[in-house]
Amino acid sequence: MIRLIGYFFGLASVLFLGVTAAVAVYLSGIMRDLPDYEVLSAYAPPVTTRVHAGNGELMAEYAKEKRLFLPIQAIPDRVKAAFIAAEDKNFYNHPGVDPYGLARAVVNNIQNIGSDRRPEGASTITQQVAKNFLLTSDQTVTRKVKEAILSFRIEKAYSKDKILELYLNEIFYGQNAYGIAAAALTYFNKSVTELTIAETAYLAGLPKGPNNYHPFRRTEAAIIRRNYVIDRMAEDGYITAEEASDAKKQDLGVNMRRGSSYLFASDYFAEEVRRQIIAQYGEQTLYEGGLSVRTSLDPRMQIAARKILQNGLIDYDERRGFHGPVVRLEGAREWGEALAEVPGLRDVPEWKLATVLDATPDHVEIGLQPPRDGGGRVVAERVTGTIQPDNMKWAYRSATGAYRNARSPDQVLSRGDVIYVERIGDENSTQWRLRQPPKVQGGLVAMDPHTGRVLAMAGGFSFAQSEFNRATQAMRQPGSSFKPFVYAAALDNGYTPASVILDAPVEIVSGGKLWRPENYGGGSAGPSTLRLGIEKSRNLMTVRLADDMGMSLVAEYAERFGIYDKMLPVLAMSLGSGETTVLRMVSAYSVLANGGKQIKPTLVDRIQDRYGKTIFRHEERVCEGCNAQSWTGQDEPQIVDNREQVLDPMTAYQITSMMEGVVKRGTAAGKIQLDRDVAGKTGTTNDEKDAWFVGYTPDLVAGLYIGYDTPAPLGRGGTGGALAAPLFNGFVQEAVKGTPPSKFIVPEGMVMIPVDRKTGMQSAPGDPDMIMEAFKPGTGPADSFSVIGMDSVMAPEEILRTSPQANQAVQSGSGGLF
Repeated sequence: MIRLIGYFFGLASVLFLGVTAAVAVYLSGIMRDLPDYEVLSAYAPPVTTRVHAGNGELMAEYAKEKRLFLPIQAIPDRVKAAFIAAEDKNFYNHPGVDPYGLARAVVNNIQNIGSDRRPEGASTITQQVAKNFLLTSDQTVTRKVKEAILSFRIEKAYSKDKILELYLNEIFYGQNAYGIAAAALTYFNKSVTELTIAETAYLAGLPKGPNNYHPFRRTEAAIIRRNYVIDRMAEDGYITAEEASDAKKQDLGVNMRRGSSYLFASDYFAEEVRRQIIAQYGEQTLYEGGLSVRTSLDPRMQIAARKILQNGLIDYDERRGFHGPVVRLEGAREWGEALAEVPGLRDVPEWKLATVLDATPDHVEIGLQPPRDGGGRVVAERVTGTIQPDNMKWAYRSATGAYRNARSPDQVLSRGDVIYVERIGDENSTQWRLRQPPKVQGGLVAMDPHTGRVLAMAGGFSFAQSEFNRATQAMRQPGSSFKPFVYAAALDNGYTPASVILDAPVEIVSGGKLWRPENYGGGSAGPSTLRLGIEKSRNLMTVRLADDMGMSLVAEYAERFGIYDKMLPVLAMSLGSGETTVLRMVSAYSVLANGGKQIKPTLVDRIQDRYGKTIFRHEERVCEGCNAQSWTGQDEPQIVDNREQVLDPMTAYQITSMMEGVVKRGTAAGKIQLDRDVAGKTGTTNDEKDAWFVGYTPDLVAGLYIGYDTPAPLGRGGTGGALAAPLFNGFVQEAVKGTPPSKFIVPEGMVMIPVDRKTGMQSAPGDPDMIMEAFKPGTGPADSFSVIGMDSVMAPEEILRTSPQANQAVQSGSGGLF
């Protein structure tokens, strides 16, 4: 018997040694292939880049994985407690693997043999960190063994708080949200410090399977899971029984944050910032680098820019009649379900899509597009309304503007038509107005002339309609809004505002082609001062002035101001026939507004990396003494302006004074009504294809154009003065509201002399045409009347100017009408 026992003992020992050796060999092989856990110390996950307005409001977020990294110190204890209670109650006590939890999982898995339940893994938070960071998600024994070994090593190398920090910032919560900070924003639009017990418990339950606890599609399961976590929190002593009871009575309260744009009306601005960051730092840095971008956007001005431009485009478009329905609903489908599939303009929330249910001579009955719930399903409720004839009379015109294309609503709309409507009255009103997205477009930019900071930008009627940014991407002829730079070049090179130029017909021949520029409306005024030339936007005078100076000089100034990179030095370009953008024009006018200092236009004030280090700052001026620890009687610090002076300050004031005349007496007379000094210039291109106005007060520059994306005539009278100037006025009125009026500063040394604004000679007392004109030291009105260009016009033959380089400009049109 003893011999038999010894035999079995020996056999068991050999077997044990054999198994031990096999396990040792197995573990040795596994350990050789283990990844390096020390990489966790350099953890730098893909983090969301956030773009903020100038006042700090969030504009947009860009990420492949929406994640905001939070150090463990910034995560509230209650949030940490919820995840520990839900995932690993012994987290602060086990060495990486929880033997009690493992035993419990083994027992439960044995009991569940033959059932459809998924096997329990009993993974600790440390094991999940090992799996998520260093291993795959394969359900194999080898992976679990590697996970356990790595967990022991991680526990020895890092503190519990560090492990928890890694876990809370890495895990996936569904809805493309990674990390607790992004999850709080995505599901509840809150920071982690604002989460309630119920909200925290719901988020803590998600890592188990986000899709299994979807707040809308699987609401009941989500509540059960949340309440389970709440019970665990109470059982482990993190909250009281009373707090747990109150939390379980609450709804989920999920308020999903959708889309990547958060600040209303900022889409065009945010998209331009996105393109610039990609160009400067690359796409990976934008979507994974966790940048913090502070832009120059002023939200109040941005809303005003959007409103003014949209209303101007709508007003112009509706005077051209109705283009027709968006689409037509066909077939036997229920109208609400069919209408819900038609995409609308998400950035024009005032407008709703609707379908025509019935159209009679007296009214139109409409059904409004039903919304979708959080799960993406069309809600069951159907809302209807009415359009009265008076609220759609503009649509009686055809798209060509014919006055009486229709006489009643039923001649415009039919059952099944899908249209845009806008509510009249309060939110309970059932009366609606017919609307349509305009075909005409435009762009608007507002800028601080002292810093180059872009304060507002509208790139078109709707970003949802078209992402093409007409403020920065559309290359358009500026027309006569370019003329101030021709006159600035003249004033900087010996001419004065009182210099007289002949306003008379002129012809230019090149390569057998004849170009006869004309003033808007035809006719000519004879000898006129430079001031009158710019106030009345005289094309013939501008061509003669450019010819007298030489176009190479004009081209040099245009490039110096940043309007063009390289300008063709031909006479037609003096009338604005070259192509540029609204942003470039506004930047150039800013130089005139700030006294001739070069500026660098920017949409971004500062960029910080994920660690808070500033990697870009627009402000280059130096402020010596601004960071003094205390005041000890020293002088106030001075900002050293190191910007290049690209224009004589006196010239800048002279051209500003002349453009004040444009507003008071010229092509914008009666269109600009502001309580402060304002200067500006209209612009209209050939055949009235583009209407411009660019202008400024002492502290704000704004410019815009209106035109079709494929240039086409706007119609007679579609000038910068008629279409663009009133929009400039409306925008600036809103933008400067609440700010004290200011005046343009006259440079020291400038001499003010009364002159006759028609002849340019010194004015006699009581002269009705007298104006105080600004002259540089050593200059003044002429002693005798002389006219630039008079010799040529007195010749027997017609005036003839030839230019071997003009042919290209003649072929493409002259630009610069009014």
